[in-house]
Amino acid sequence: MEKLDILLTGVGGQGIILASDIICQAALGAGYDTKKTDALGMAQRGGAVVSHVRLGEKVWSPLIKESAADILIAFEKLEGGRWCGYLRPEGTAIINNQAIPPLSVNTGTEKYPADKDIRSIFRQRTKHIYFVEGTQTAKQLGDARALNAYLLGCLSALSPAIKVRDWKARLGERVPKKALEINLAAFDRGRKDIKNA
Repeated sequence: MEKLDILLTGVGGQGIILASDIICQAALGAGYDTKKTDALGMAQRGGAVVSHVRLGEKVWSPLIKESAADILIAFEKLEGGRWCGYLRPEGTAIINNQAIPPLSVNTGTEKYPADKDIRSIFRQRTKHIYFVEGTQTAKQLGDARALNAYLLGCLSALSPAIKVRDWKARLGERVPKKALEINLAAFDRGRKDIKNA
C-alpha cells in the first residue's frame, strides 16, 4: 500500500475519534506511517465531527485535500453528503444509513433531505458506494455504541494491507473489556456485510 487517505465524518457521540485512533494504531502496528487530525464542531452536543486519517510509507501532512480521499466513512448520511467533495472521483464511500437531524431541522428552518437526494450526491461522485445499516446492526448485537467497530470492520474488508488480527488487537486495547465481545462481533459483521454487498 503506497498510501490510503480516509475521511470519517458524522456527529458527536458516534465514536468517530475513537475509530480514527484505532485506524492509526492498526496502521502503525502494520508498519505504516500515519497522521491524523480531527475537527469537532460542538461535538459534545451532537455537532459535526470530521477526522482526516492518512496512511502510507511516509506521510507528511494530516490533512486530506478536496477530491483526494480514497475512502469516506459517514457515520451519519447527511454529514457524509456534506463532505462528499473530499472523496476522489471513483473513491469508495461507506455510508451508515442513519439520519440525525441537525438543529436547523429540529427548529423547522430547514428540512432533512430525502434519502434519494443524499444517494444522488454520492452517485455523482462515485459508483463505489456502500449504504450499510450499521446503527441497526449494532443495536441488534446489543449496543448501538458498537457502530464504530462495525464501520471499522467494513473498512478492514476494503484495506487488506492491515491484517484482521491487527484491527482486533487495537480494538482490544481501546474498548472496555465488558464491551469487547459486542464490539468484536460488530467488527466481524461489518466485514461480512461489505463482502456480501
